[in-house]
Amino acid sequence: MKIPQMIAAEFRRLTASPMSIVALIALMCVPVLYGGLYLWANQNPYANLDRIPAAIVVDDTGAAVDGATVNYGDQVADQLIEDGSFQWHRVAEGSAASGVDDSKYDFSITFPKDFSSALASASGTDPHRAVVTLTTNDTNSYLASTIGTQAAEKIRTSIVKQVNEEAAKQFLVGLADIRSNLVTAADGADKLVDGSATAQSGASQLADGTAQLASGSQELAGKLGELASGAQQVSDGAAQVAAGNRQLAAKANDAAAAATQIAAAAPAAQQDLLNRLTAAGATPEQLDQVKAVLGDLDTKVTSGNEQIQTAVGQINQLSAGADQVAGGASQVASGSQQAAAGASQLASGASSAATGAAQLRDGLTTLHDGTTQLADGLKSGVDRIPDNSPALQKKQASTISDPVNLKNDSITSAGTYGAGLAPFFVALAGWIGIYALFLIVKPVSRRAITALHSPLKITLAGWLTPGLLGAIQMVGLFAIVAGALGFRIDNPAGMFGMMALASVTFAAIILALNVWLGSVGQFLGLVLMVLQLVTAGGTFPWQTLPGPLAALHHALPMSYAVDGIRQLMYGGNPATAWADAGVLALWMLIALLIAAIGVTRMTHFRTLRDLRPSLIG
Repeated sequence: MKIPQMIAAEFRRLTASPMSIVALIALMCVPVLYGGLYLWANQNPYANLDRIPAAIVVDDTGAAVDGATVNYGDQVADQLIEDGSFQWHRVAEGSAASGVDDSKYDFSITFPKDFSSALASASGTDPHRAVVTLTTNDTNSYLASTIGTQAAEKIRTSIVKQVNEEAAKQFLVGLADIRSNLVTAADGADKLVDGSATAQSGASQLADGTAQLASGSQELAGKLGELASGAQQVSDGAAQVAAGNRQLAAKANDAAAAATQIAAAAPAAQQDLLNRLTAAGATPEQLDQVKAVLGDLDTKVTSGNEQIQTAVGQINQLSAGADQVAGGASQVASGSQQAAAGASQLASGASSAATGAAQLRDGLTTLHDGTTQLADGLKSGVDRIPDNSPALQKKQASTISDPVNLKNDSITSAGTYGAGLAPFFVALAGWIGIYALFLIVKPVSRRAITALHSPLKITLAGWLTPGLLGAIQMVGLFAIVAGALGFRIDNPAGMFGMMALASVTFAAIILALNVWLGSVGQFLGLVLMVLQLVTAGGTFPWQTLPGPLAALHHALPMSYAVDGIRQLMYGGNPATAWADAGVLALWMLIALLIAAIGVTRMTHFRTLRDLRPSLIG
């Protein structure tokens, strides 16, 4: 008997009665119903999140910000309701709590009384975080709670962006004010530089002048010291002259008194002389001669007395002048000594002033350098702070509050949640479909074994019958995925080829289990399906699996079927798809070889299992 004849015989057996036909059709529809219904139910659930009921509680009492009252809780709640991502219901706190508890709402978001004041506290002296309370109930739906958590995180991110944008606006406005003040300060610094330069020049002149003053005052002190010494000598000499003049004046006064007495006594003496001459008998002629002589003498005595009195008056004036000169010389000596002392103090002060002026000059030089650096620094600071318009400041604030825009540059994209699950459920449905077919399809032809036909032909016939039916199942499932559900498929022919290859590979594996173990092998096919369900990495990444299960991921065939379908459905790497197909083909060949060995054994030997029916089936 040839392979087509054995396949045809099996098909005749499967369609021998109406009930057999119904059973065959029902089992053929298993993968279509399983995969199609599951993928239809999960085609794009995230597009229908607006049907999920959720509660919003706003207890926020608001806060004063820049003199105005704001209520961030109301603002966020209004934005959420307007966005419509969920079926939001704004209710009181008690209603929200009871609603989440009795499944009226899947979750709730609560903004407490101090929500606005906490947000506004960032610019005050007591900054603290605002709190948003998410209330979930996993008895409603664990995924709904998970989605609620993600929604709350998005709300938090949105609030942070809003607060950051407001803070950035205030910062940029303050920065603009700082720039304006820096411009004013830079202008003032330029004037300060000019003034310090002028002061530096004046200080240099002052230092030079005070140095000259110190030198001149030292010389003056020396000269005044010499003058004081000479003035003291003059004063001493003037005092001696005055003393001598006083003595001279006294003698002159005595002489004047004597001259006065002589002048006063001269007439009487003349008369006495004449009387004595007359008594002696002098002749008149002799008396006349004596009178003439005495007259001249009297004139000379009077004239001499006058001269003496004049000279005495002059001597007295000289004495008085000498006294004045001596007093003046004494005052000059005293004044010159004081002047010398003052000149010494002036010299000391001028020296200190010269030192201070030099320090002032050096300090003003440092000040000038510092003011120059200050002016340069202020100008540099002004240049570094941009002079932005209010519109640009608003745009900058928006960028600062949300500086990173996530650009999703996908190499491949599934598109929707359902399309993301499709490769896994298509592969799983392929296994379930083959497993269901082996409930009615005989693994091998007993008639052919009894007739000792070729074990290889028997094996191929036993594999091709469910393999062809599995390929037909994949046609129906592919039509559901690509047509009814409308999932985008980058490589339709390649994807169907991978689906068909996976189906015939699964048929070879279950065939080998049935050939060797019979009904127990059929049961192990179910166990193997469960193992592959958790290790194929169809939902979560396989790297999250425990160690032993992660190792099975690399060994079991469904992992490669899922990955190959993904590559071809999403437009991934063709080389990876070919590698996955190679692993499936290797599994198929090994399974067929094992099945053929089992069929060979069956054609030559009878085992206890052949003589005794299995406990299963």
